[in-house]
Amino acid sequence: MAYSEFNHHLTGMMVIIIGLCELRQALPMPFWAWTRFLLPGALLISGFFVLVWSDHDAWPIGSLSFMQTFFAGDSEIFQHKSYALLLLAVGTIELLRRLRQVGHALWSTPLPAFAIIGGFMLFGHSHGIHPSAQKIAMGHALIGTMAVTAGSSKLLSDWLRSPSHSPHSKWELLWAGLIVLIGLQLLMYSE
Repeated sequence: MAYSEFNHHLTGMMVIIIGLCELRQALPMPFWAWTRFLLPGALLISGFFVLVWSDHDAWPIGSLSFMQTFFAGDSEIFQHKSYALLLLAVGTIELLRRLRQVGHALWSTPLPAFAIIGGFMLFGHSHGIHPSAQKIAMGHALIGTMAVTAGSSKLLSDWLRSPSHSPHSKWELLWAGLIVLIGLQLLMYSE
């Protein structure tokens, strides 16, 4: 239980960093240029952490092989490792965007799409037979709802933005605020 809570709390800190980076982006305020790399950094760190440490019995540190980890039918392990791979993929895309290696508008879609997909995945995420299963499920449903709403608002903001309009909008603020709230919810996670 303590290990699971630690994982959720550490992830919460990374999500708060992501939310604050997005809040900085949503508000017309000058900031240090290097802070644009905090978001992809937080995504990549979280991805590597969850990939390696989410399940002690699973690949790459446990006794289960890669194939057993992903295809043996344990939905909790599969979801944790899927989250990790999504975090790594989206973190890499966001890093490339910030390095201006990819610039097409479609490359802005994976981040909010990840929020939506991850949010929907949380509705089916279970920690198995657990004394606090109902409490955990309610927490996941709350975070899932906020993630789907946040991702949807970010997509809406990106779609409504025209080259002549400012990138700052109420949808960007909603996106950033909800990401910060998700991080706070993860920091308060308990089993």
